[in-house]
Order: sequence, then C-alpha cells, then structure tokens
Amino acid sequence: MRPAPRITGDLPDDPAARTLPQLLARNAHDHPELPGLSWQSTVPDGDWTTLSWAEIHERTRRLAAGYRALGVGRGDHVLIMMSNRPEHWLSDLALVRLGAVPVSVYGTASPEQITHIARNCRARLALVEGPAQVAVWEPLLTEADTPLERLVVAEEGAEGSHLPYAALLREPVPERIDDESLDAARPEDPLTVVYTSGTTGEPKGVVLTHRVVMSNALALDAVVELPPHVEHICYLPFAHIAERMLGIYLPCHRASHVHLCADPARVGEVVRKVRPAQFFGVPRVWEKLSAAVRAVLSLMPPEQRTVIDQAFEVAREHVGYRERGETPPAELEKRYARAREDVLLPMLAAGGLNRVTWTASASAPMPADVVRFWAGFGVVIMDAWGLTETTGVATSNSPRTGFRLGSVGRPVESVEIRTAEDGEILVRGSSVFSGYLQPDGSVRSALDADGWLATGDIGRIDEDGYLWLTDRKKEMIITSTGKNVSPALVENALKEHPLIGQAMVHGDNRSYLVALLVLDAEAAPAWAAANGVEADGGAAGLARHPAVRAEVDRAVAAANARLNRTEQVKRYELLTEEWGPATGELTPSLKMRRRVIRDKYAGELSGLYPD
Repeated sequence: MRPAPRITGDLPDDPAARTLPQLLARNAHDHPELPGLSWQSTVPDGDWTTLSWAEIHERTRRLAAGYRALGVGRGDHVLIMMSNRPEHWLSDLALVRLGAVPVSVYGTASPEQITHIARNCRARLALVEGPAQVAVWEPLLTEADTPLERLVVAEEGAEGSHLPYAALLREPVPERIDDESLDAARPEDPLTVVYTSGTTGEPKGVVLTHRVVMSNALALDAVVELPPHVEHICYLPFAHIAERMLGIYLPCHRASHVHLCADPARVGEVVRKVRPAQFFGVPRVWEKLSAAVRAVLSLMPPEQRTVIDQAFEVAREHVGYRERGETPPAELEKRYARAREDVLLPMLAAGGLNRVTWTASASAPMPADVVRFWAGFGVVIMDAWGLTETTGVATSNSPRTGFRLGSVGRPVESVEIRTAEDGEILVRGSSVFSGYLQPDGSVRSALDADGWLATGDIGRIDEDGYLWLTDRKKEMIITSTGKNVSPALVENALKEHPLIGQAMVHGDNRSYLVALLVLDAEAAPAWAAANGVEADGGAAGLARHPAVRAEVDRAVAAANARLNRTEQVKRYELLTEEWGPATGELTPSLKMRRRVIRDKYAGELSGLYPD
C-alpha cells in the first residue's frame, strides 16, 4: 500500500488568506486524534460513530478521488440535497479539496426551484439522499435546458440505475490525486454558492469565497467566548448560511467537534447527550423550547413554582448588571450562585443545557419575551443579524464586547454598517459577498460604487452603536391612512402569550390590522390542563372552547395595550394547524412566507374585513 501524503499543517501568515483545505490539513497535523465529526446510526438509540481530524482528512482525500473519477474538476458546481448526514458533510469538504464548488439545496425546495438552481449553477452532478430525492431530480437528467448528467445516491439500495455513494470509496486512491490539483484552492476562489431560501421570487445564488468566509470566521471568534475544540450540534440545513458557518467552516477553523443531527425533531435528544457549551437556534427554535419549558412550569405546584420564579428574578437582576456593563454587587453574586446551583442548573440539566456558555439566534427578530424568559435562567441569547450576502453574522451581541437585550448587537470586525434616509440598513466590509451567480458563470455584484450593500432590512443604530431591527423593508405594512407598521413588532407582541405560538398580521392598504393566530401545540394543552379546560378534538377542540377563546381575546387586548393605535389588531382568526416548511408557510430557515400564508388563508383574511 502506498503511504499517505505528508501533512505539514503550514498556514499563511495572513489568517484571512487561509483556505478551507489548509485548515483541514492543519487539523490533521496538529490534532490528528481529536474528534471532528460524530453521527448516530438511524436505528432507535443507535450507536454513534466518530472520525478524528486525521481520519476526516484521509476520508475526504478518498472521496475527492472518487469525485474526480466522475469528471468533477476545479470550478465545477456539484449539487447536494440530503439531511445532515456524514455523506453530505464529508462530500462538501472533499469537493472543496478538488477545487469544486459544493451547492447544498434545501430538502423542501420545490421542483421549480430545483430546476432553477440546477440551470443557474450549470451543475452536471448531484448527490441526493434517497428515493424521494431521486424522484424529484431524475427528470432533470433528460431535460434539454438542464446540464445535469448524473446522480449519486447516498442511501444504500436506493440508487437504482444511478451511482451509489459507497462506490466513491471502493477503489484505491490513484497516485495522481496527490498532485498539485488537490488542496490548491486560492483565497479568492468560490468556496460555495448559497441559494437564498426565497420568501418571494426565485432563489438567488450567493457566491462566497474562501476569503470572505475566513474574514467572517475571524470576526466571530473576536466576539464569542468558547472553550477549545467546542462541540457543535449541527441540525439546521446546510443550505442555510448559519449552519454552513457553524457546522462546516467554523469547526475547520477552530478544530472543533461536530455532532450531526439528521432529524431536527430529535435535536433535544442530541443536546441532552452532548451537553454542548454552545447552542444556536433561529427564533422559532427558541420559541418552541420556551413553550415546552413553560408548559412544564405551568403544571408545577404553586410552592415549587414560587421558588423557581424567585430564582428567575435573581438571574434577571444579575443579567441586568451585565447588560449595563456593571459588576454585580457581592450580595447579588452570592444569591445568584445559590439560585444557579440549587434551582437553575438542575432545570437546565434536564434539557442538556447546563454546560452552555454561549447561546445565539439570528435570521429574524427575536421576541422580547423569549429573551427575557431565558435570561431568567441566566442564559443570555446573543442575538445577531446578517444575511447570506454578509456570510452570515454582520452584527452580534457579545459577552466580550457588550450586549443589549432586544438589539442585534454591534458590527463585527469584518464589516461596517449605516442606515439610509428611509432606515434601510447598509453594510460593507471584507465578509460581504462577491455577488450573485449568473447562468453564464459570471458573478454580478450587488454593491454600489462605494461598496455598500442595501440589505432590505429596516433598523436604527443607537448612540452606543447597537443595531435595533424593525422589519424587512418589503414586508412593512402601509395602511390606507399612509401609516407604516412593522408586522414583526406586532406579531412578537401577540406571541408573548404562551397560547399563541405563531402570528401573522395583515393590513396593507386597509384602515386597520387583522391577524391570523396559531395555537401553540405544546403550551395550549398544558394551559388547558392547568385551567381545568377539557375539550374533545385536540387542537381544533381547544380553539373552539369558550375559555380558550376568552384567554386569546385577553392576550390580544394585552398586546394592543402596548401598541399604538395604528399597530393594534382589531380582529383575528384562531387557527390550529402549525405552519412549517413542509406545508410551505415557512422557509427552511423558519421565516414566514407571508405571500403563501395570505394566499392560503385568503378567505379567512377577507372575512375579517366585513365592511
């Protein structure tokens, strides 16, 4: 057997000039035995498999040889549609080592979106998961306008006439795979193309180079406090920029340990096993976690709940001092230490979060009550903001540089921000994207002459440099009286009541606002049990129950009391079916598709305007 190539681990002196293959080689050289990737078998309570960084380096070398034998070369785009499984993660790195450009596609993408992406990036090869994905992609192989030529199928036995993924690893690695074409990426080369999830219109291909990714990684390291080789639970889609950064690029940069979670519904199980020091969730994930904990709290005896509420108040007081940049008084430190040891840590341990030192969110405005709720555990969700076009995070709250609950923090080192006259947020810097991929292979810049990107988000920057989001510019409601209303502001106020899990307000060119409200699947049954409400028919029965309707009425009234007259909701419809990516109301990154919801519930919305 021919010996493996020598790994030097040498890196350029300029950290921003490093490439992903160089980081991978460094990890294999400096940390060969350190765990880098773990995943669980698909059987219930299955065993976990772990690869060290040296094993990852060798496995991706073999995969690179397999892909090159299929004709994949430098600059080629390769499409990937599968869940967070090792074939996806390892293939991504193997393709990058070849100089190819991996492009992950959301598993919930429509056939029309898949066709658009395949044509836009001109990929000839796609790696897909199993029969369901094969059925969607196979017709593209015979479409004259689509360059796709071949499918590789990950699930054993599902390949049919297509190439099984396992075949990529069967043949010996040819000697020529170690020539200068492997690991020869340059900082300005494309690392990936991330297609926007498409709340409206066709997805656009955001081209991200090694340099912009490294600039963002370095900037993020400056604002987080994490132990060396930290664990990361990888459960969001790799087609989402947040998971590409957190689940692939930052682990290579930090030599950390990724735990793959192929089924997001099982993320709680993985958290309880791993007990990670860091956890990231989009706002909807934190909302659902909050609802689940609140449901448990609502069923506790009053005397036990009193002890917990007192501990929450101590923790929030402690967080308040930290938020103001002040040292908590010694007496408060003692009370907080007791509350944390006796009450808070045991509760967090039940969910696997007792070791967490850094929690974060991004993607959409975080409801203030959710932030306050977790502050009661002493857990500060470091809300951040950014776009796919900014390689993810552009601003962030930070335990190092300061935080303001409710804001999305201050700019990270790789960008600067300002607002236009209409409040639109503008950003420029070294971690801002190269441009959008065009069908002819060119890259169209979206920056103005001075390098500023118009983000489409509305916000304000306070005197301390913190950014406060208002809403998406194109989602602002303009009433018939000409008043501007942020729907997210109103929706977050409505969702402060635990019964209301999701909300969408409507009222463009109308004289008043109305809302569609969705009962929270976890909190509603717990609230009913705690209040002696019995109803047949599950969620639908609860929605019809007079006591539930009366409580929702009070929740809407309480929200209205905190809003100005234009923002107040006059009528609402209470729904029982939760919105999600599978049914089309949410993007794969769990942002609302307002147009889809408006179309789906057009009759209900029309009925809320009887005049």
